[in-house]
Amino acid sequence: MDEQKPKRHPRQKMPEQHPKVRARNFDEVPLGYDKETARREAERCLQCKKPLCMSGCPVNVKIPEFLKLVKDGDWAGAARKIKETNALPSVCGRVCPQESQCEGQCVLGKKGEPVAIGRLERFCADYERNEKLVRLPEKAKPTGKKVAVVGSGPAGLTVAGDLILLGYEVTIFEALHKPGGVLVYGIPEFRLPKAIVDAEVKYLRDLGVKLALNTVVGRTRGLRELMERDGFDAVFIAVGAGLPHFMRIPGENLCGVFSSNEYLTRANLLRSYLFPIYDTPPPRGRNVAVVGGGNVAMDCVRSALRLGAENAYLVYRRSRTEMPARAEEIHHGEEEGVQFHLLTAPVEVLGDENGWVRGLKCVRMELGEPDESGRRRPMPVKGSEYVLDLDAVVIAIGAAANPLLTSTVPELKLNEKGYIETDERGRTSVPGVYAGGDIVTGQATVILAMGAGRQAALAMHEDLTKK
Repeated sequence: MDEQKPKRHPRQKMPEQHPKVRARNFDEVPLGYDKETARREAERCLQCKKPLCMSGCPVNVKIPEFLKLVKDGDWAGAARKIKETNALPSVCGRVCPQESQCEGQCVLGKKGEPVAIGRLERFCADYERNEKLVRLPEKAKPTGKKVAVVGSGPAGLTVAGDLILLGYEVTIFEALHKPGGVLVYGIPEFRLPKAIVDAEVKYLRDLGVKLALNTVVGRTRGLRELMERDGFDAVFIAVGAGLPHFMRIPGENLCGVFSSNEYLTRANLLRSYLFPIYDTPPPRGRNVAVVGGGNVAMDCVRSALRLGAENAYLVYRRSRTEMPARAEEIHHGEEEGVQFHLLTAPVEVLGDENGWVRGLKCVRMELGEPDESGRRRPMPVKGSEYVLDLDAVVIAIGAAANPLLTSTVPELKLNEKGYIETDERGRTSVPGVYAGGDIVTGQATVILAMGAGRQAALAMHEDLTKK
């Protein structure tokens, strides 16, 4: 009789806070794997000879290798293996869309559930940090060259981490008082704790990366000034896409209407997530509507609940199938009590006699033929208008390129939307100036910005070596 193959474990669940509890606090929602759960999940990896999972990772993490180390119980070694190509594993393990990237390519996902690569990445990085086992890798000999990085978001941090190991002197210039870019001002505490970002930044500082905070390049000093006066041999622009989009409907200028940028920045950097220790919340609405269907919209509407809203509505003009937000974030929002108004489009923000929001007039939609994005175009249903009674509206429909820096460098080539044009390696039209992340691609994911930073760092190293 043929010997039966051993039965493979099912995908291991991640323990979480109870929805009714977490909906009113800013503590992290998933609680993480323990050692035994992590080992059991890593055992599911088939150790493919041609690992498709790596092809889905923008920074080419050596996934089978780190998973084998987890399986063998070498959790700190697994974290160091990840860090060979990813300087921010604790961040990526929490906020990357693994389901459409590494896990989306996993062979096990063809007939079942893929290996929980993101959860294991988070486990390894957290274990190394919590057990104080972080080691600094060896750096190359100093090259004598200096690189300036403008912006401390995921692209900028990646470039800094890669170049400091290659022997360059690296300084990050950040406009705000806290480093981390969108990781600290845009992603809520319950999804990415600030302490995690602080630890990742500390790791780079320990490697020798310098930080110049409260420095707005383009205002307090110019791009050319960095190279000609301050002696930087190259500059990497990673300022993100921070100019908010609005819907251009009547009533958007009423008091109580916020862009997602303002709403999340006030909630994060003013530390309202630590209330009552810090009593600095954005205006608290009892009935709040967030317009949009992406991760930023989900962050806003789930934050509204935690800031005391009795009713938090998500208004999105397409169906759930077309929502660009991660499935996990949508699921968490449903569990917490977010009320979804799908196939619904706002047409007017209504106000009271004092200029404050009192409602949102909406129209039902139906899906027609696909548009240029490949998704079915929403079309209004005649006579289907209705009003949501509200006292706050948050617009979360995307962001554009902020011209604050780019407008000061006329020779820097931009596309028709104001984003910086680069080659596939991040080189711009200005010699010695590189760019990557959302200021090049438009609003995208953390890991794609990091991938762009990695490519640009390699290009800078090649060019500066030749120079």
